Amino acid sequence: MLPPFNEAGDLPPGLHKSSLEQVLSRFGAGSAARRKVALRLERIHRLAKATGEVRRFIVFGSFITAKESPNDVDVFMIMEDTFDFGAQNGEVRLLFEHASAQAHFGASVFWVRRMAALNGEEGAINDWETKRDGGKRGLVEVEVNHNG
Repeated sequence: MLPPFNEAGDLPPGLHKSSLEQVLSRFGAGSAARRKVALRLERIHRLAKATGEVRRFIVFGSFITAKESPNDVDVFMIMEDTFDFGAQNGEVRLLFEHASAQAHFGASVFWVRRMAALNGEEGAINDWETKRDGGKRGLVEVEVNHNG
């Protein structure tokens, strides 16, 4: 279960695990902008999961806040070491090219292979928890079930 927002309209700092359905239900309702961004997230999750190579799928930024009209969704993925970017094509390839993902999906997508994650997976995720001003933010880790 995702925690309530704090007084600033943010999730409390830390990594909060959730299903995609819970994320879409909690953050994808309300304004037309929220519904639009939720559809983007659902599509990104589906395409990334279809690679069979996603190890961790983290959502951050204004979409997971109380902001009424987020402009986009921010995603950080840790991919398996066997992930071959060069073998991807079509929309999946666009997803893993940052500028293309922004233009095509309206999302800021960042990714790294497990072996390239500085300080390991947890260290890489902790880095995304730190905001530009040095404060901490809440992140949501969306479950990636490869069995369905």
